[in-house]
Amino acid sequence: MRLERAIECRLSDGTTLVSDHYYPAAIGPWPTLLMRQPYGRDIASTVTYAHPVWFARQGYHVAIQDVRGRGGSGGAFYPFRHEGRDGAETIAWLRSHPACNGRIGMYGFSYQGATQLLAAAEQPEGLQCIAPHMTAADLYHGWFYHHGALRLSSALGWGMQMLREDARRKGLRQTSDRLEEDWINVRSQSMHVPYGAHPAIADPALPGYVRDWFAHRDFGPYWNDFDVSTRIDRIQVPALHLAGWYDTYAEGSIAGYLALRNGAGSPSARENQYLIAGPWIHIPWGDRAGDSSFGEAANLSVDQVLLRWLNHWLKDSGEFHGEHRVRYFLLGRNEWRTAEEWPAEAGCILYLHSAGNANSRKGDGSLTLQAPEGDEPRDVFVYDPEVPVFAPGGPQALSGPLDQSALELNNNVLVYTAGPVKREMEIFGQPRMKLCASTSAPHADFTAKIVRVMRNGRAEFLCIGIARSSWLFRDSAYATDAVHSWEFTLEPIAFTLAPGERLRLEIASSAFPLYDRNPSTSTPPQHADHWNWSRSTQQILHSAGHPSAVYLPLQGEPGW
Repeated sequence: MRLERAIECRLSDGTTLVSDHYYPAAIGPWPTLLMRQPYGRDIASTVTYAHPVWFARQGYHVAIQDVRGRGGSGGAFYPFRHEGRDGAETIAWLRSHPACNGRIGMYGFSYQGATQLLAAAEQPEGLQCIAPHMTAADLYHGWFYHHGALRLSSALGWGMQMLREDARRKGLRQTSDRLEEDWINVRSQSMHVPYGAHPAIADPALPGYVRDWFAHRDFGPYWNDFDVSTRIDRIQVPALHLAGWYDTYAEGSIAGYLALRNGAGSPSARENQYLIAGPWIHIPWGDRAGDSSFGEAANLSVDQVLLRWLNHWLKDSGEFHGEHRVRYFLLGRNEWRTAEEWPAEAGCILYLHSAGNANSRKGDGSLTLQAPEGDEPRDVFVYDPEVPVFAPGGPQALSGPLDQSALELNNNVLVYTAGPVKREMEIFGQPRMKLCASTSAPHADFTAKIVRVMRNGRAEFLCIGIARSSWLFRDSAYATDAVHSWEFTLEPIAFTLAPGERLRLEIASSAFPLYDRNPSTSTPPQHADHWNWSRSTQQILHSAGHPSAVYLPLQGEPGW
């Protein structure tokens, strides 16, 4: 193969974008693969994929491009804002490249996944397939905010990562040094309050996009400018989606698949949406996450699957004929399963019960299939934003099936546990929560977390959800000390409970710093610090008149 570096593409507005090109040894032209990324075109997402050399050896002309304002490309970088038009113009330019036979596919994960969706919505001629992995079509709901709560650790950490290059490009040495210092001190990133005035992002000489993410807390025109969720019908190409159960963008990835499966702009595009959901974190994709092993089956060769996908659409090989629409990794069994569609509404209901003291796993909280028949005492806990309940992965919000048993000793966590199952149970889909709750705070959050309790007592994290009152009740009345029905979804998941294992539900009012903490006051969270924080008393009801329950997407019959 042959490598040609720093080939220039001049856009209609005069900006020059730079790409490295890898050519097969044979005589072309060839189908072309395009990856557009902001991290350095020489890296080319090789943290997860084979090097472009490998794809060139399979008979592809591969172009790895620095997006606007990054690497060798000109212009100013503002995440997502220019990627649709820039991507479409790049594809038009590539079609005239002597190495390109006119058939183009895109691949990449995370930001590189978003560049594909944004370009595809521009309907560029020649783009025949995409492979958006671990990303989101709806950037507000699937990338930055979860039911009104900012995904703080990922948004702030990634924002700092992006600003580092901006500081270097602008020659801001002191700002760059500060960003580097905060970047390596992961725990301190989210601990700074108010986080919207974090010194690493506050320099007025830096671009303001991180501050903009924090300021635009509601879905609206700001977010519509650079995502495709409101114009999903503009995308008319097949897509191979990939999600990780423990990835920050798991829900965004699967929601993007479902949006295109149901609303892509042509019958062919709708029919040719595929999803692979593995047990992975954002990086890497393999058999390990945290202190857990998923077994050898988790080491799926994404490169080989991707190659078959590209060959099918760009070389007419037919290699993807007969593939199941959904392939998912079943935690617990640690094996791959298939489905023809994403599962529908959750069908198994587990009701919350206690004698009024579900605080911590030493308490008396339980889950049963039976709804409450009378009045049960409320469960009460105090939320203190100064001492928040930490995320499943602790103060660094690490990802993976981490043991929650130590966190469950805190009285500001309510714990409800079902009895041991008698036969294996499979849960696959998106759990849903209904909490009948009241709080003394004018602004409040509730979190719900599902864990699997092993026979040895290990409480393994599976998935989590959150709802913020200002988001959930934005179109309805909300009042302090009044009972409201908090209904919200948790992250999607697939797992089994083996005989003797138990399912557990944890309820709290924070999962910091995975999500930003609610100050419980009218002060916007990004501006709040200890001067603005207020404690609140939260009450969970589980009575005949106010049943609280978790809805599980059970496959088959209950095992209790």
